[in-house]
Amino acid sequence: MVLRVDNLDTKELDKKDLTTLHPWEYLEYRGTGGRTFIEKSKGIYLYDKDGRKLIDGPGGMWNVNIGHGVDEIADAVSNQIRTMSYASPFTESTSVRAIFAERIAEYAPGDLKRVFFTSGGSAAVDSALRFVMFLNNVRGLRNKKKIIGRQDGYHGSTYLGASCSGKERDKNNFDFASDIVHHISAPNPYRKDDSVTLDEFCDAKVKELEDKILELGPENVAAFIAEPILASGGVIVPPKGYHKKTSEVCRKYDVIYISDEIVTAFGRLGHIFASEKYFDFTPDIIVAAKGITSGYVPCGAVLISEKLMAELDNKERVIFSNGFTDSGHPVAMAAANASLTYMEEHNLLEHVQEVGPYFQEQLRTLEDLPIVGEVRGEGLMAAVECVGNKDKKDPLNLSYEIGSRINEHCQDLGLIVRPLFSTCVMSPSLIITKSQIDDLVGILRKGIVMATEDIKKEGLY
Repeated sequence: MVLRVDNLDTKELDKKDLTTLHPWEYLEYRGTGGRTFIEKSKGIYLYDKDGRKLIDGPGGMWNVNIGHGVDEIADAVSNQIRTMSYASPFTESTSVRAIFAERIAEYAPGDLKRVFFTSGGSAAVDSALRFVMFLNNVRGLRNKKKIIGRQDGYHGSTYLGASCSGKERDKNNFDFASDIVHHISAPNPYRKDDSVTLDEFCDAKVKELEDKILELGPENVAAFIAEPILASGGVIVPPKGYHKKTSEVCRKYDVIYISDEIVTAFGRLGHIFASEKYFDFTPDIIVAAKGITSGYVPCGAVLISEKLMAELDNKERVIFSNGFTDSGHPVAMAAANASLTYMEEHNLLEHVQEVGPYFQEQLRTLEDLPIVGEVRGEGLMAAVECVGNKDKKDPLNLSYEIGSRINEHCQDLGLIVRPLFSTCVMSPSLIITKSQIDDLVGILRKGIVMATEDIKKEGLY
């Protein structure tokens, strides 16, 4: 049977789509339709059911790094499926996995040379956290289990990863591991007091981590997990030196530093891994996903330092009994190898280093708009935060809608935006050109202006 969708209109698809429970879906609106059905994609563009051409502003979900419709990826995946579609990671290995593991280990900072593959980002975070607890048990440190995360951080949808996340709006009606997970505040310079310098703010946030470790007891704290840039928390860029200083605090108290690079790895900031190259620190563990295959096939990875592994290797009767049916899936490995090769052969890291500053510069021109409080970001990831009063930096009335309003107008104009309440996120594919950046920013400006007019008419601004 050949699947045909071209003969179905949007209303029919909306009805069929009721079978799906979407991620982060407001259940009060379930059944009302309104989602955009994407049927084709190429380059930085998506095409909806009606043939409308849309710039993929969020780059999928921060993950379509090399762009849509790349033949080399399609060919690699197709060839792998035809040659050998699956082999159990529990009892066999594959050349395609061994090759990719070695390739990314070569890019990894410091001695992070041991790679564990997962089925996605959430599973990578969960595996990293389980590994830390496993390691401490083997070391005889059975009380050293507490984890410190940050407010506005995001670490996936598993029970433990979600517990480490600090986005309050994601915590409604769920249970969390609050007995072992603790949080410190987000290092968000936009929200600092104007009387405090950036250096003072940075030092205060670093001290907050150290104070939390001392409060909980260094003998009880196992890990600190942090995104180099807090992505879905609103693209929060910590002040310069924050990561290096927090990593030094972790070393001081034997706390394992987990760098969540699920968004920032594989080119988003112009490097395969951003921790060392961009933020000047070397973590103990890196978790990656999303851009690892450019979103073509689900995959995740945990990179672990040899220093940590030295405490485990050749231990008698010690089994790391953590894994997934799809760990190092050969099709995912084929996509990952092809994606990395594409990035290397097309010099995409250098391209991001060239166009990233232009992307940030052009987006910051939007700060002249009355509701735009701040444009922030690095490389090819950015956020436009809307406020009711620029001086007070207060949230906009009905701020949970303004991002969606902007996105609706932008889609009519040819751009998909990722709305996060009062913030609009942009993370386009790494192949984007300067002229395409101009198109993106121009449409986003119009969308913000139109949304501002809407809320003015409704007396909300």
